[in-house]
Amino acid sequence: MLRDHGQTQKYFHEIEGYNGRLDSIQAGILRIKLRYLEKWNAERREAAVRYNELLSGLPSITTPYEPASSSAVYHLYVIRSTERDALAEHLKTHGIATGLHYPVPVHLQQCYEAWLYRKGSLPVTEQAAAEILSLPMFPGLTYEQQQCVAAGIAEFAAASAVR
Repeated sequence: MLRDHGQTQKYFHEIEGYNGRLDSIQAGILRIKLRYLEKWNAERREAAVRYNELLSGLPSITTPYEPASSSAVYHLYVIRSTERDALAEHLKTHGIATGLHYPVPVHLQQCYEAWLYRKGSLPVTEQAAAEILSLPMFPGLTYEQQQCVAAGIAEFAAASAVR
């Protein structure tokens, strides 16, 4: 548990831990992969721009905000939707995988009970945790794949507007 962020189950931290899971084989592979890092980061940034364009105009979706003074790498491309779980299920039925990263805010993790925060202590954080959904994002993600994801989201948004 210590070497894996203090967790026994992903995103549920019982104790404070660290990220010490790198072994010699992984280090060797990463040494080679580092040669491609700038290219892959550029591809992720380009994919984020495409997602922003494809998802613009959908009022039920909030896309990531990136200040002009920064340059995000987009390890994840995370949107927000008040109907996150239903949207994820809808995309799944269309063969589109999504991710639910960090479903429990840090202040509500078991390992930080001593902080004395309770549900409702940080309502904006808690609302964000209930709404965030990670869309497919990786170097090499094609425009056609992103169009498919965006079409699935638009279809869901249109159906939600009717309800």
